[in-house]
Parts: sequence; C-alpha cells; structure tokens
Amino acid sequence: MSEGKFVVDKKKKYVIFCDFDGTITVNDNIIAIMKQFQPTGWDGIVERILSKQMTIREGVGTMFSLLPVSRRDEIEHYSIHNITIRDGFGDLLDFCAQQTVDFYVTSGGIDFFVYPTLEPYPIARDHIFCNHSDFSGETIRVTWPHPCDEHCHNDCGMCKTTVMRRFPAEEYTRIVIGDSITDVEAAKIADHVFARSHLIESCKQLGITCHEYETFYDVLAKLKEVIACPS
Repeated sequence: MSEGKFVVDKKKKYVIFCDFDGTITVNDNIIAIMKQFQPTGWDGIVERILSKQMTIREGVGTMFSLLPVSRRDEIEHYSIHNITIRDGFGDLLDFCAQQTVDFYVTSGGIDFFVYPTLEPYPIARDHIFCNHSDFSGETIRVTWPHPCDEHCHNDCGMCKTTVMRRFPAEEYTRIVIGDSITDVEAAKIADHVFARSHLIESCKQLGITCHEYETFYDVLAKLKEVIACPS
C-alpha cells in the first residue's frame, strides 16, 4: 500500500491522538486481563465486537461485568505490572514537547491501569481520555465519561472522533496513531494515520492512506521529516 505524501500546512497546529492498548503498550491490556482471569464467555464477546454484532461500549462493559470486585487488587496489580511500553514512546513525547505538538492519549482502556501506567510520563491528566471504573458493586462496572456526540452513532464508549472534533480541521493537522477497531472511526477523519495490526487492514479496506509502524521510532522518523525539517 502506498503511504502517500505527508502534506505540511504551516498555517495549522499539529495535534496527535494516540491509542493506548496495543499502541503505547505492546499488548492489548483488556484482552490480557480477560485471558489471565478467564471470566466465562469473554472470548465470545470479543468475537461479537470484532464482527460488529456488539458495540465497543456494550462489549467492554459486559466483559468487565464478568469480573468480581473481590478480585480487584489482583486485577489491578496484574493489569499494571503486565504492561510493556512500546519502544520510542518517551522519545516521541520529548519530540512533541520540543516542537510544541499537542499530544493526547485517546484510549478505550480503563482508568485503573491507564493512569498509573502513564504516570511516569509528562502527560497532563486532562490530555488523557479513557473510560472509568466503578468498584462499588459486586462486579466491575465501566463508566463512560467521554460518550459519542451527535455526529457519531457507533456507541464507542470512549468516542475518539468526539475528542478530535474539539480540534477543528481548519486549525489543526490531526494525526492518529493506533492499531485496532477502536481507531477506525478516528482514522476516517484524520489528516494522517499511523497504523499497525488490525488498523492497517481496516485502512486498506476503506481506502485510507496510512503510514505503517512497529515502534514509535518509526513514527518519530516520519514526523521529523515533516515537522522538524519541513521542505
């Protein structure tokens, strides 16, 4: 697939919207939690999400509702200590700070593992969008502080396109970095997409030009070409 040209518009600000699970992290943490704790029926829910028989919000909420709050400590411990950060993430953040590129984390993940994982990095809490959790009942309840706006009807849960629309296309060059089904809608309205895994296939099917990456050093190399030293 041709990557196309990374067009530079010096009149616009750059803003990056970066996925968390499977992007900032090497593995998808939600899937890792489910595999570790094996609540009955979780794998069938994943299949229904991927086949679009179930929305992301409904699917993720249902999966976590299978986990008892009594196991909260071990679930939180596993979810945080099981994470590996993708190579080059810190360097990408340094570059964004040097070049005054806004960097936002747009995650379908849950606060109890997203926030602790990102704590060592210079990312303000209001630059992290993710789902929240409620441990007051017998099972884990996911809450949704960033729902779809009137322009999105996909029941995303954490709606990435709603966040992106806060940054008008007339003022910003909007860059998406992602890997999965949760990033497809964001890719549709982005100016530039960095993709791996499932997102590459989705971009091919939809005719969306993307830049493939494996580590953040791949992303950084492309950004340096056009932001730090634009032609």
